[in-house]
Amino acid sequence: MDGSSRHPKGIAMSFAGVNFDRRMLLLLGALAATIVATIGIHIIRDQRIADVLAIVDITGSMNTRDMGNPRGSLNRLEASRQALIDMMQDLPCQSRLGLGIFSERISFLLLDPVEICSNYDALEGAISGLDWRMAWQGDSFIAKGLYSGIDIASSLKSDLIFLTDGHEAPPLPFTGVPEFDGKPGAVEGLIVGVGGSEKTPIPKYDDEGRQVGVYNETDVPQDNRIGAAPKDAETREGYNPRNAPFGAMPTNGDEQLSSVKTAHLKDLASRTGLAYVELQNVRGIAPKLLSSTEPRIVPVNTDMAYVPALFALLSILALYALQLIERAPMRRSRVSPAVFEF
Repeated sequence: MDGSSRHPKGIAMSFAGVNFDRRMLLLLGALAATIVATIGIHIIRDQRIADVLAIVDITGSMNTRDMGNPRGSLNRLEASRQALIDMMQDLPCQSRLGLGIFSERISFLLLDPVEICSNYDALEGAISGLDWRMAWQGDSFIAKGLYSGIDIASSLKSDLIFLTDGHEAPPLPFTGVPEFDGKPGAVEGLIVGVGGSEKTPIPKYDDEGRQVGVYNETDVPQDNRIGAAPKDAETREGYNPRNAPFGAMPTNGDEQLSSVKTAHLKDLASRTGLAYVELQNVRGIAPKLLSSTEPRIVPVNTDMAYVPALFALLSILALYALQLIERAPMRRSRVSPAVFEF
């Protein structure tokens, strides 16, 4: 045969050789990537984390239903619980979360801060179990409870999230907010105002935990008669220096209605050096927490074995696709058109 008859055959063999080399390279690449993925690849990178103690107000006003979408679908305590669970999902692993509750005038520690990812189920269960019936007193001295929570967070070297509606019961005394004895900013974190801006009735429950209506004017104190009487006490109706140093008891008021006490909570935030946000105005509290606290950076060992594993999978898929492309011309050549002779 002459050269012209051998030339096309030589080209075909050359292409066959190239195709063979491609398949071999894909197989070797997949094998090498699989070996690397099996051995594992780890890199050390810096990760910002949170180390925070969350204290939740569980007093009676937190049962007020003015949260959620639509408004009123959740009470304030339910919204607080959901906000903390959402925060855990937003924070990176290696972050730590502790849990406490506030009632009467002190905060009480339930759980020391623990790593959120390895303890997620336990933390979620503890948060979901927070209930107003855990309270040991019916009073609600918000400022003193916050100061107590700051002391606990300081002892744990943690930041603080204090979730409350700010409703003081009884109302603040005539002397105003009690002084903060600590150093402002020594503990960083957030005061989270929980509740709507409109005054809403507070639900009333019986001893079995069943709602039996709402509180009215005579059910709650309308003023605070603890400590010294106000300077204008002598001018008040019913004043008696011995029996009624504050004057006659008020006959009306709106302390039976509750809303988030924005001004009061902002004042407490400025006194303590904490930041203030309102839960109804933010999508999540994790970004607010991280932006209001000093960065806590830890080295994190990250497993990157998924990268070579993904490369091996793509190599196998490419090999399979290449085989399909090569076989397509062969299938077409087997189907020859019919020849008719007359």
